[in-house]
Amino acid sequence: MTARRVLIVDDEPKMQRILEIMLTQMGHKPLLAGNGQEALERLQADSADLIVSDLQMPVLDGLGLLKHLREAGNDIPCIIITAYGTVETAVEAMKYGACDYIIRPFDVHAVELAITRALALKHIRQENAFLREEAEKGWGEFIGRGPSMRKVYEMIQQVAHSKTNVLIVGETGTGKELVARAVHHASPRRAALFVPINCAAIPGDLLESEMFGYAKGAFTGAVKDKPGKFEMAQGGTLFLDEITEMNPVLQAKLLRVLQESRFERLGSNDPTDLDVRIIAATNRDPLEAVRQGKLREDLYYRIQVFAIELPPLRERPEDIPLLADHFVHKLAGKLGITAPSGVAPEAIDRMRGYRWPGNVREMENVMERAMVLSRGQAIGVNHLPQDIAGSNDTGVGQAARPADAPGGESLASQDFALDSAVEKLERRYIARALERCGGNKTKAARLLDISERTLWYKLKKYDIN
Repeated sequence: MTARRVLIVDDEPKMQRILEIMLTQMGHKPLLAGNGQEALERLQADSADLIVSDLQMPVLDGLGLLKHLREAGNDIPCIIITAYGTVETAVEAMKYGACDYIIRPFDVHAVELAITRALALKHIRQENAFLREEAEKGWGEFIGRGPSMRKVYEMIQQVAHSKTNVLIVGETGTGKELVARAVHHASPRRAALFVPINCAAIPGDLLESEMFGYAKGAFTGAVKDKPGKFEMAQGGTLFLDEITEMNPVLQAKLLRVLQESRFERLGSNDPTDLDVRIIAATNRDPLEAVRQGKLREDLYYRIQVFAIELPPLRERPEDIPLLADHFVHKLAGKLGITAPSGVAPEAIDRMRGYRWPGNVREMENVMERAMVLSRGQAIGVNHLPQDIAGSNDTGVGQAARPADAPGGESLASQDFALDSAVEKLERRYIARALERCGGNKTKAARLLDISERTLWYKLKKYDIN
C-alpha cells in the first residue's frame, strides 16, 4: 500500500512513541498531537489520511474530536484506542463514524490490521465515488471488422500487457477513449481504476489541481484535502485526453512527474511514489503540434513510446452497416422506444457517401435523430439530415454527372469499379489542391477540408510526391 499520513492523538508520550514506531515500520508517515484541540489545529496545517486517537484526553477528548470533524463535514477515518472502554462509549464513537474501537492493552498485530483496514476502506470509498461517476458516462464498445480496425485491435493486444506509455492519435469522435479503456481492461492493471481527464475541457488554472489534487488550505476554497486523478489512478491507468491542449507550464510539470515517478498534491511537500500507466490522446498531428509549440518535444517522446492511429469513419465505410445496426439497438433502450425494423439500403448508401467530419460520435447523433423521426418504422433516406440524404458519390438518387464533372470522363466511358473511380478522383483532387497551394500541405489540407494527418496518409497511399 502507498505510504499514508496518520495522525496520532494521545496525551501519553509513551503511547505516542509506540504508535509512531509501529506506523513507521508499516511504511506510513506519523503526525503527532497531544489532544483533540491540537489535532484540529494540526489538521488546519497538514493533511492526514487516518486518525488514531485516545478516548480520554484533556482540553478535547476523542469523542469531542470526532464530533468536531463530522460537524465540519470531514469524513476522515478514525480509530479510537482506550483503556477505559465501555459499551456506551463504543456505541457513541461508532455513531460519530469511528471505523474501529480498540481496548488497551492491545495486540500490536490487531492494531496494524485495523490501520490497514481503515486505509483500505478510505481508498474503496474514493473508488466507489469515482466509479459511480464513470458508470453514468457509459463504457461503450468497439464496432468494426474492416482491415483498419483489425489493425487497431492487434495493436491493443500487443501493448496491453506491458507498462509502456501509449499515444492515441485520431480525429474527434473516432473513439480514442474507447481504445484507451480497451488497453487498460486487457492489461494486468484491470483490477485498478481507469481514470480519464480531458485536458481541453478544464481551464488551465484548474487542471493542475484536478490532476495532482490539493491539501487543505492550498488556496482559497480548499477547505479539505482532495485527491487528484494521479492519486486515484494508482496501480491503474491515467488517460490524458487532448494532451496538446494542456498549457506548456503544466506540460513541464507533467514531464517531471513522469521522469521522477512521484508527485505532490498542491500545497503539500510530501511526495507520493507513482505507479500509473499513462495513455495520452490527441486529435492533432502530434509532430505538427510540436512544431507549433502546442506540445513539448521532450514530453512527446516520453508519451509516444507506442502510438496507435485511429482511422476516420470515412476511411472505413464497410463498417457503416454494423454501426447503424448497433446504434439502432443501443438507442432504442436509451430512448425508451421501439427499435426500427431496420435501415433501408438507400439510407446506408447515403451514409457511406457522407464524409462524417464528426466520425462515429456524429453518426450516433444522426441515428438518434432518425429513430425519433421514423417512429419504429425502417429508417429511410427521408429520416436523415439533408447534408447526408443529399450526399451520394455513387450518383444514386442524383442526376448523372455531366461529362466535364470532376473526373474528366462521361459515365458511359468509365469503368464502373467504384473503388478505382474514387481513387482516381481523390488523386486528381489532391494533385490540383497541392498545385493551387504551391505544394503547401497545410493549406492543401484546409482547401480539401480534411485534416493534415489524413492528407499525409493519402499522399503515402497514392505515392504522390
